[in-house]
Amino acid sequence: MRVLSGIQPSGSLHLGNYFGMMKKMIDYQQHHELFCFIANYHAMTSVADGKALAKGTLEAAANFLALGLDPEKCVFWVQSDLPEVQELTWVLSNFTPMGLLERCHSYKDKVAKGVAPNHGLFAYPVLMAADILIFGGERVPVGKDQKQHLEVARDIAIKFNNEYGDVLVVPEPDIDDELATIPGLDGQKMSKSYKNTIDLFLDDKALRKQIMRIVTDPTPVEAPKNPDTCNVFQIYRLFLDKQQEQALRQRYLAGGLGYGEVKQELFETVRDFFAPYTRRREELLADKEHLRSILAEGARKARYAASKIMRKVRKKTGLTY
Repeated sequence: MRVLSGIQPSGSLHLGNYFGMMKKMIDYQQHHELFCFIANYHAMTSVADGKALAKGTLEAAANFLALGLDPEKCVFWVQSDLPEVQELTWVLSNFTPMGLLERCHSYKDKVAKGVAPNHGLFAYPVLMAADILIFGGERVPVGKDQKQHLEVARDIAIKFNNEYGDVLVVPEPDIDDELATIPGLDGQKMSKSYKNTIDLFLDDKALRKQIMRIVTDPTPVEAPKNPDTCNVFQIYRLFLDKQQEQALRQRYLAGGLGYGEVKQELFETVRDFFAPYTRRREELLADKEHLRSILAEGARKARYAASKIMRKVRKKTGLTY
């Protein structure tokens, strides 16, 4: 099965990125054909600083590789190194009804929050469709907030195929309901937009400060507590197996457990879990030319795979004459 997804290089990574998408992608490379990319074109809708975007792109590559992505077991590249994706975006734009894009919640939500509306933000789902369809991606791991965009990609593929025959693979979403929404410090979805994240690769002091900010209720230390409504528990359980999670649940229900104590344990767990990945990340960023060579080889493999679909698209649409 061909699995495809990407991540934007816009800012630091957090636990929501890791457990919501990155860990799943890294696991997929063991048993499936994995295509994974850094979505720097998409990031331009929120990052206007060129130097910051370039720096963030290399850091995103180092992050993925440090966390276990193996370029020998997958295709890993930077979106802008594949010019064919912009060609397919234009082709698909001619099969995308305006009403389909106007109904997208993400665009409306961003504009409502003060993001300046522009064509890039509005047409974001068409570029996302091209990213997926150019490789014949069968399964696409996405969070609940991206589910509608994947439905747009499906609609565009079906409309194109109705016109030209069975050319594009219609992708299926892969949403883990347990991990689709990772809670942030305030209980909302963990997101940089809400400034409620627990970031990866922090020093101990900064990491502990973030974790101690997790919002809890005023239940006294001696009283039993409800783990199902506790933000600390919901984050902590991501690092636990079933037996460990059940043991922590019993400590909550028994009473006598202070939230500060659990936060300290969570801090130590997060710190120790990511420590080896942090060291590997530092090694990768210390040799940026090697990092660029990995991405260049990934782009070569990606262009080869994309060319197979694009030959069919060009022939069917008359762009080959």
